Amino acid sequence: DEASRQVWLSPDTGALNGMAGSAVAIESSTVTVTWVRELAEQCRTYGITFLDAPVAGSRPQAEAAQLIYLVGGDAGVVAKAEPILRAMGSAVHHAGPAGSGAAVKLAVNALLAVQVATMAELLGLMQCNGIDGARALEIVSSTPVCSPAARAAASAMLTRNFAPMFPIELVEKDLGYVLDAAEVSGARVPVTQAARHVYAEAIEQGHGADQMTGVSQLYL
Repeated sequence: DEASRQVWLSPDTGALNGMAGSAVAIESSTVTVTWVRELAEQCRTYGITFLDAPVAGSRPQAEAAQLIYLVGGDAGVVAKAEPILRAMGSAVHHAGPAGSGAAVKLAVNALLAVQVATMAELLGLMQCNGIDGARALEIVSSTPVCSPAARAAASAMLTRNFAPMFPIELVEKDLGYVLDAAEVSGARVPVTQAARHVYAEAIEQGHGADQMTGVSQLYL
């Protein structure tokens, strides 16, 4: 949040100081819902319209203009900004008022993190029970309960491909943001809380800079 705050509100270099009233401020970082709502209020004081527009996807999707934008803000402003977002995105989803995009983004990241942590744990379980990892993945992947994301993560775990695109330390940070949002809103997120402990353990064991699939090093 602090990096975003400096970008927008720094007294010397803050972007809001130099923006015209007709501009639309768009925040696409993964930040807390609380900060996004505060930033939206700050934009109002400057007379600037605001969207929170984080994305689902990473560098390959950005390069192929296949990002999925998850947008919070006024529907009319979303429509105005959509042609700009489409420069890197294949879809623009309006989730609701300011903060909604950030909330959905955190939910998406939590869903991925839980799947990856669970797959790592269960691959370890199957190997401990004498089942070859590649064979285990082949069987599990053939069932309707295995998502494409879980399948891809398991493959990376078995080949020990941990080149970082979404490193463990950032996953743990985002899960902390989910817990913050839950505390503020009164939501219960025990599964996300448990997953955060797993990623925190991986960081403690020196794997924080690895791709999130590196959490499998706790089990394999």
